[in-house]
Amino acid sequence: MKKKTSPGLKIICLNRKASFNYFFEDLIEAGIVLKGSEIKSVREGKVNITESYAVEKNGEIVLINSHIAQYKQASMTNHNPMDERKLLLNKREINKLIGKMQRDGFTIVPTKMYFKKGKAKIEIAVAKGKKQYDKRAAKKNRDWNRDKARYIRKSS
Repeated sequence: MKKKTSPGLKIICLNRKASFNYFFEDLIEAGIVLKGSEIKSVREGKVNITESYAVEKNGEIVLINSHIAQYKQASMTNHNPMDERKLLLNKREINKLIGKMQRDGFTIVPTKMYFKKGKAKIEIAVAKGKKQYDKRAAKKNRDWNRDKARYIRKSS
């Protein structure tokens, strides 16, 4: 799933399920703290962030439930695939995120992971969960747009 979009930006993995399950209010780019064997697995593209989310621990934002596969060539110094990983944000950004999570009932969901100028970055979204009827409406619109494109293609 390695896809280049612009010079210096190489997408590692996307979380397409997040846009279906949540309404995004704000997108923030954050750095991520990784160990040596983790960054080598990330460079191979063996990352999954579909079920992950971020929470506040000891005044820091931590990514939970993200899976980075073990690096095959690493020996006994290999990492745990489901470790919690610290996100690198400014103190002001952290306070803003904590306030939104506590007061407004928002959650923090990663949307994509990518390399920017050789550094691993993760895009997180401040999001609010969709209700079942919102998901049905989104699916209905998506299906209708697909069918409409087919009808236009057939008629021309």
